[in-house]
Amino acid sequence: MLRAAPSPLRPRPRSRSRSCPSARPGPSSWCAAALDPHPPSRRVLVISGPTAVGKSSVALEVAKRLNGEIISADSVQVYQGLDVGSAKTPLEDRQGIPHHLIDIVHPEEDYSVGHYFKRSREATDIVLTKCSVPILVGGTGMYLRWYLYGPPDAPKSTPEIRSLVEEEISKAEGDWDKAVDILIDAGDGDARKLLRNDWYRLRRRFEVLKATGSPRRSNSLLYSELEGELEDLEASKKSFRSIEDLDYEFICFFLYNARSTLYNQIDQRCEDMLTGELGLLREASWLLDLGILPNTSPASRAIGYRQAMEYLLSCREADGVSSPGQFLQFIEAFQKASRNFAKRQLTWFRQEPLYHWIDASQQQEAIVDFIVKAYSDPSVITSASFKGTLIVDKKTTVDKKNKLRDYQPRKKIFTTPKNCSQVLGWIRKTQRRKS
Repeated sequence: MLRAAPSPLRPRPRSRSRSCPSARPGPSSWCAAALDPHPPSRRVLVISGPTAVGKSSVALEVAKRLNGEIISADSVQVYQGLDVGSAKTPLEDRQGIPHHLIDIVHPEEDYSVGHYFKRSREATDIVLTKCSVPILVGGTGMYLRWYLYGPPDAPKSTPEIRSLVEEEISKAEGDWDKAVDILIDAGDGDARKLLRNDWYRLRRRFEVLKATGSPRRSNSLLYSELEGELEDLEASKKSFRSIEDLDYEFICFFLYNARSTLYNQIDQRCEDMLTGELGLLREASWLLDLGILPNTSPASRAIGYRQAMEYLLSCREADGVSSPGQFLQFIEAFQKASRNFAKRQLTWFRQEPLYHWIDASQQQEAIVDFIVKAYSDPSVITSASFKGTLIVDKKTTVDKKNKLRDYQPRKKIFTTPKNCSQVLGWIRKTQRRKS
């Protein structure tokens, strides 16, 4: 009998109100007011970077120094119960710093970039009215682009369009290849590039076609492509407003590590997510028990969850049986998908003009000090004393010679079949077929 995994959902604490920095003077609360008696009322910090680079840790220390509040810019952290796989900062580690836009929707719900824009701007204004500093933290490029520049000039889907799309797709009777052929016949010649059985994106491409009369390539910003399809990056940027016409004064940083170092960090974190109480696998099992299938919704398409759900589905089909080799193959797929995502993030943010790249291999204290000073006096960012040390020229980060083409991940935890025994035992107990 298949046992339902316990729900990972946890109640969220109420964000406590914080007074203006000037109301709490003293050396123990060095903040923006200590650096500048008149901090700009519309100044917003943005801290981004590739997955596993250490954004959350840096942002937390910056928030403590600046009397800040963190606003998540992560497309997976919005979902309740998806804690381990999205690397949410645990409640007990947030040190009293309010966090916004985390755990706000159920995994069965869709959450679009349009929803995010509205909620993130609302959160920003709430933080500013408290005389606190809004700190956007995350690596979802499209979320941050909408946040910075506002919604692009693009048509919206409607219930009528969605109804027409469902009518067309229903003709395929659940056959993926037939559905792709229908989309191609309708005018989207790139439909075969979709990942197999990615029904969510197939529908999105169909809706773009119905709304505009042209395939997605000519208007890539109608929907949020949260995993970062970048072929239309330059063309899509033209749909946003200019830098001179933004709603806030943004100070944006992108934490960067050399890809070889970053890839090692990613591989290690993927393994860590599968230890302890089997966090990621338990959360993926919970999603399956809700009736959600992999790659059918934003939550189940998220990197890590998709691979874990596919792996557990195969275990359930085998009545709770998995070999160490199958488990290790799952880990490798998870690690590879995460590394590829980081590579796409680097490509995406190289095209973003507002970000100053910081060498994340430097001491965290130095990074935090620099960001805090830059908030009070943005001119320090261009200071010669920081160039070549903390500030990185993003043009030098391109792997022109493709040195990492033959990168080989090295496992540090699940190195032998014996190391896999706890996970495989949990699978035998919990992933049996339903009788």
